[in-house]
Amino acid sequence: MVIPQQFHIGEAPGWSVNHRINSALPGYLMISSTTATNDLSDLSTEALRSIGTVFASVQHALKSVLRAKRIYISRFGHAPGYAIHFHVIPIYDWVEELFWQDDRYRVLETLAEGPGETPTDGAELTLFVWREFCERSEPPPIKGPSVAETIAMLREAIAFP
Repeated sequence: MVIPQQFHIGEAPGWSVNHRINSALPGYLMISSTTATNDLSDLSTEALRSIGTVFASVQHALKSVLRAKRIYISRFGHAPGYAIHFHVIPIYDWVEELFWQDDRYRVLETLAEGPGETPTDGAELTLFVWREFCERSEPPPIKGPSVAETIAMLREAIAFP
């Protein structure tokens, strides 16, 4: 998949980092292998060694520059035709507040058989981000820098090896 230049943030050995193209949530990043495979065991030793540094650099920037409260890093990989990639989802205080204000997501509480360790979890907030910031034609208003401003900030803040 060709990433438009305005979403590109940087590259490290074996990996490319960009803002998720269809996300209105500033800082929602994708870390994609530059090797056309969907299997970690097919990657070079150099790519496998560098991914930890890439994760750490991205997480540090999202926390220090954008003040993300939490950061979820996930691999899904069920869509054919994509190289192995990871979703990096920042959760800001205002995102969690929006989640709690939206009564539609209270149905998630009915799916558990008792209280969880915390009032919500990463799966619920990931679902919220996907539905509200990636799939809606009119996403909720954001607080803080725009996606374009965030990309510029992250290009300066993230140092890749």
